[in-house]
Amino acid sequence: MIAFLMLLISYFFIFLIINKLANETKWVSHSYTVINNLESIKGYITDAETGVRGYVITKDSNYLEPYKSGSGAVINAYDTLVILTSDNKEYSGEMVALRSLIHNRLGYLSKSVTDFREAGLVLTPQILQNRAAAKQTMDSIRLIVKRLQEKEHAIMNERSEKLSGFFTNTKAITITSLIVVLFTIIYSLIILNRENKAKEKAAAQVESYSKELEEGVKELKRVNTELLELKSIEKFAATGRIARTIAHEVRNPLTNISLAAEQLKELMSENEESDMLLEMVGRNVTRINQLVSELLNSTRFAQLESSQADLNQVLDEALEQAKDRIELKQVTVETTYEKGLDKIMVDREKIKLAFLNIIVNAIESMQQGSGVLRVSTQKAGDKYITEIKDNGTGMDEETLQKLFEPYFTNKMKGNGLGLTNTQNIILNHKGHISVKSKLGSGSSFIIVLSQNGVVN
Repeated sequence: MIAFLMLLISYFFIFLIINKLANETKWVSHSYTVINNLESIKGYITDAETGVRGYVITKDSNYLEPYKSGSGAVINAYDTLVILTSDNKEYSGEMVALRSLIHNRLGYLSKSVTDFREAGLVLTPQILQNRAAAKQTMDSIRLIVKRLQEKEHAIMNERSEKLSGFFTNTKAITITSLIVVLFTIIYSLIILNRENKAKEKAAAQVESYSKELEEGVKELKRVNTELLELKSIEKFAATGRIARTIAHEVRNPLTNISLAAEQLKELMSENEESDMLLEMVGRNVTRINQLVSELLNSTRFAQLESSQADLNQVLDEALEQAKDRIELKQVTVETTYEKGLDKIMVDREKIKLAFLNIIVNAIESMQQGSGVLRVSTQKAGDKYITEIKDNGTGMDEETLQKLFEPYFTNKMKGNGLGLTNTQNIILNHKGHISVKSKLGSGSSFIIVLSQNGVVN
């Protein structure tokens, strides 16, 4: 506590001295500025004289440029000097006299130029007489400037001596503070050495455990993601196997039924009721065969016709195809695309169909006039993430579990193969699709693809 109090007192005095140093330094700088400004006034008048002298000698008006610039600059320099010296009342008389002399000198120069022009660019006795008076005025200006500079130098020297004293005091206090600091450090090291080692060891263990936990969480997330992807692929493959089995078992009887119906039609005599019934059998055989084909197509790994495509552009095209539904439902569409995305290798038409199926489902789930469809893209590492989000009715947990199963649907119309086909397309691209939804709070479909069509 004693060491701390000594440090506190030392820093308090250092703070006071630093404030005084800053204040005195400002005034020393102020004196330099005043001196330089006085020198500038003298220099600007000299420039103006040089310009007039060059004009008289060469009779070339281009030499009047220093006269014009110097005349304007000397007035500005004087005004600045008045502001700088406004705090010193001793300068007021000198400043008034200097202003009068400056105006007189500029007046002589202006009259000399005018008289020289009116005399046909010839020196006249009147011009020569004015030169003598002008010289006397300039000497007076130099004299006043010199006096003011000497006064300012004296003030600056006085302030510099104060600064030197402040620096000496600061040095003494700083050395004292350093001694106190050293004492405090040594004392702290002796008393707290063991405690610090124990704390460092505990902190290292905590950091180690934290890193291990963080790595474990990352690994768990990675494994969980892989398991979800494998589960989706296995579920899709199992569905495909079941679909192929069903197709095989259904198509064989269907073929026999179709052939039998055709033979019956040929054997039976013309009968309107019999023909109608046999025609009904044929239509339903064709319908069942079509449903089996759709089921097979939605659960089969298809051959892709890959090409480079702009993900944002593909989404815009899918939205354009759904334009009629969007306008009918009066849905507001908000797109948030990451700019400058690289092109990715996809089957453009198939991936567009996958996006369109999700967009259509989102539109149908929203109330007319209040629906908001949000479509966004972003890149994370080598993955391209697309999110299609709505504020529709949402889904419960049971619906989410069966969402991609063939023929599962909550719609009055539809065969329940749209999202199955969508999942098929995403998996064909070796991508991943996931859904977040809550009943009454809308749904969010997240599609993950990679540039070369492979997700690690």
